[in-house]
Amino acid sequence: MNADKYIARAGYSSIRKAAELIHEKRVLVNGKTATFETKIEDGNVILIDGKKLEAKTFIPSYIAYNKPKGIECTGEKITNNIIDAINHPEKIFPVGRLDKDSEGLILLTNHSEINDKITNSKNGHEKEYIVTLNFPVRKQFLKEISEGVELNGEKTKPCKVSLEPNAKRIFRIILTQGLNRQIRRMCTAADYQVIKLQRVRVMNINLGKLKLGEWRNLTDVELDELFEQLE
Repeated sequence: MNADKYIARAGYSSIRKAAELIHEKRVLVNGKTATFETKIEDGNVILIDGKKLEAKTFIPSYIAYNKPKGIECTGEKITNNIIDAINHPEKIFPVGRLDKDSEGLILLTNHSEINDKITNSKNGHEKEYIVTLNFPVRKQFLKEISEGVELNGEKTKPCKVSLEPNAKRIFRIILTQGLNRQIRRMCTAADYQVIKLQRVRVMNINLGKLKLGEWRNLTDVELDELFEQLE
């Protein structure tokens, strides 16, 4: 594996940042200055700014899954849990949650360090949803939830909302926090019932054309941008 990709996969930095480190001659492999042609093999000693990069004891996995309604986002051995539904060869865990009645994009990984970086609301990372209601969406409702609403004494953070084109009962919402069943509770507070809730994006990762119940590995381009945003 090339040195820049190895450094990124070890969780040290993005591929772009790793390339900068190599370009600035700050990376040594077995005592020699690394180049973009340097290949990393088992047993190699990598130093970055004189500090040893610990050898990986596992191969990181990062996947996107289009969760169907009814699947529980838990590693517990219960019926319809997400781990059994995916049946991935590695021991992976969901990044955050997507409630049982919702569907759409959820990330899973065995790289535990990135979980809090993505899900902690103080980091302000976006998650985007498409919501179908039982009645037409009122403009005043969109204004109210965009500014924040009180839920059991806690006011939600301001968020981005928009009515879907040519749809009276469907709107799009982008959150930077993840209170328990937040969107459903905001809608309920305004006397709406959520008919369908689908997450379509987590940060730079989009659901795209991934079919319901299927998963895929994140691409190098997606991972590079993801790690860049998490730095």
